[in-house]
Amino acid sequence: MSYTKSDDAISRLTPEQFRVTQQNGTERAFTGEYDEHFEPGIYVDIVSGEPLFASSAKFNSGCGWPAFSKPIVDANVTELRDASHGMIRTEVRSAHGDSHLGHVFPDGPREMGGLRYCINSASLRFVPQADMAAEGYGDYLDQVEAKR
Repeated sequence: MSYTKSDDAISRLTPEQFRVTQQNGTERAFTGEYDEHFEPGIYVDIVSGEPLFASSAKFNSGCGWPAFSKPIVDANVTELRDASHGMIRTEVRSAHGDSHLGHVFPDGPREMGGLRYCINSASLRFVPQADMAAEGYGDYLDQVEAKR
């Protein structure tokens, strides 16, 4: 499967999705649709469709944004130094779609690797486990098993 950023995909974004993914925005805490979402499945880039995070790596951090312990495919997530807003942080972007996703912090659950990928819901599309094979994401089914 090929994952790319296209004018067509950009034109389908809502104003909030555009602001977050294309203008490095951040949605308000506790407002995103996936903050309290814990169904089995995967989260893909809203622009390119590349697989980013699996439900098995999602946890409730209480930060107000969806939090994940690791990417589903390391190569699909790039990390960049971000010195904006008077802070030094590590920005997370999708590798193929070049969408701004959020930031990664070293304060995640130790038992899950210690990282917290704090991701904007507006940059994601959720693919339920039941739809993954039909949508071309069957290779990742082994990563969505519930951890609870």
